Amino acid sequence: MIKAPTPSFVCLQCRLLGPPKTQRLFRRPTATRLFSTSRVAYSSDYSNSDTNELPISSRPPTAPRPNVDIKHIRQNPALYERNSLERNYKAQSKYPSRIIELFAQWQTRQKDGRSMRERSNALRRQIANPSSIQPEDEAVDSTSRSKTAAAAIQENDTSMTKEQLIEEARVIKDQLSTIEEDEARLEAQMAELALAIPNLTSPETPRGDEPRILSYINGHPDSVSSSSDRVWRSHVHIGSELGILDFAGAATTSGWGWYYLLDEGAQLEQALVSYALAVVTKQGLGWRQVAPPSIVYSHIAAACGFQPRDQNGEQQVYTLSQSAADAQRGKPELCLAGTAEIPLAGMKADTVLEEAYLPLKRIGVSRCYRAEAGARGVDTKGLYRVHEFTKVEMFAWTPPDADATTDIFDEMLDLQTEILQGLGLPCRVLEMPTADLGASASRKCDIEAFFPSRRNLDRGDDGWGEVTSASICTDYQARRLATRLRPAGSSGKMTYPWTVNGTALAVPRVLASLLENGWDEGEMTVAIPECLWPWMDGKEKIELKQRRKQ
Repeated sequence: MIKAPTPSFVCLQCRLLGPPKTQRLFRRPTATRLFSTSRVAYSSDYSNSDTNELPISSRPPTAPRPNVDIKHIRQNPALYERNSLERNYKAQSKYPSRIIELFAQWQTRQKDGRSMRERSNALRRQIANPSSIQPEDEAVDSTSRSKTAAAAIQENDTSMTKEQLIEEARVIKDQLSTIEEDEARLEAQMAELALAIPNLTSPETPRGDEPRILSYINGHPDSVSSSSDRVWRSHVHIGSELGILDFAGAATTSGWGWYYLLDEGAQLEQALVSYALAVVTKQGLGWRQVAPPSIVYSHIAAACGFQPRDQNGEQQVYTLSQSAADAQRGKPELCLAGTAEIPLAGMKADTVLEEAYLPLKRIGVSRCYRAEAGARGVDTKGLYRVHEFTKVEMFAWTPPDADATTDIFDEMLDLQTEILQGLGLPCRVLEMPTADLGASASRKCDIEAFFPSRRNLDRGDDGWGEVTSASICTDYQARRLATRLRPAGSSGKMTYPWTVNGTALAVPRVLASLLENGWDEGEMTVAIPECLWPWMDGKEKIELKQRRKQ
């Protein structure tokens, strides 16, 4: 008959080590375990109240497994902290130091787990064959286990009953399970913090909040302006006069931030898309056309750097609602893509690219959906900031090399310049500062067009507005999408490609700039750029019609 275990039993090693010292690794008091080398108490009843820790995301099993270089963050905490502050990611600037703290805790769990497994193995041998126990000479912590302690443990083992050995083995098994849970939690928390840290900034990027002007396209606009331009040269006024824009009907149908394009307005949208595609693909540079989906998994959008909410908690992404049954089954959440960059990047998620085939260049046309249309005002009225629009997007995967990636980046800028130059729009090219970079971009250049209606010299606004941008994202997106790169040749460690994206043409803002810059108040017409004539049935102007059908 098996005897009941002694309730107050504590193994000899714990008695030799002395009473445990309290360490504030956890928020709640925990029960002392029976075997310990670090003298730390464990409990699965852990409660996290640290403001620097993030809730662990529930990633679907089918989602690509991200692989952020946490080791580099641990080795360069000051670099990542400064980088986050320069980019106005104040909360994220604290994450590197928190990762170091969590890593130290993880190392403690690893050390304790190894010691417990050694003790568990010794107990199993003793239970199976009491005469087989030998002095433990495996690699152990020399500071906490001396030869005298090892001999005392062996002597104690031989004097313990089988029931006592079984009881200690059971307790150790339970404590090992708790340690392994803690290890998994700490690893997940470090990964979550690392994923939230923005990309490292390129040396080419100006620090601060002021962009650097690189060049002008089609010259500098006339500095002479009239206060009436803000009304009479507004694309809202022009489009309404010509009957090609309808904001009132869209407001009734969908709300503020949507619009109808009518007649030449709708035709002009198609012409702009066709023109941009023709410029990019006719060059023989290897750009392949793609018709991407507009609905993507939310975890794919997040991996590209598009979060559901911005730093101020404002909604950024339209998420599709799920039924209770789908949510319970763990079906991945879907959202509307804010740009074709997301589905294009997702094309190679969880795949291996061959370096010999890089760069891979794609161009896609899609509808884009942005929840953050901004506050209603003169600077965001009309077509300038809307919830839904058509955009032509360029995307490329390049070798993980700064020179090779910059070549593709410059190629995108040259194509953007050619498109806008052909349209005759006064533009300027800017190297954007750190304060204007998103999480994924290492470097970004914007091209701004001139909008007469936006000019307000009294408040220092000279009328420029962004119409295109291009960004280098290094391996930020590839690591989060598990897009890996096999180096040329049979040897070489698997690495990650770099990604580059650029807007070839965003229809609403370019269309608005064309209306404002091509407007003739005297004739009540808008000049159509010659490059668009083939797609406008040869029309050279959009004219006022005396009567339009309702």
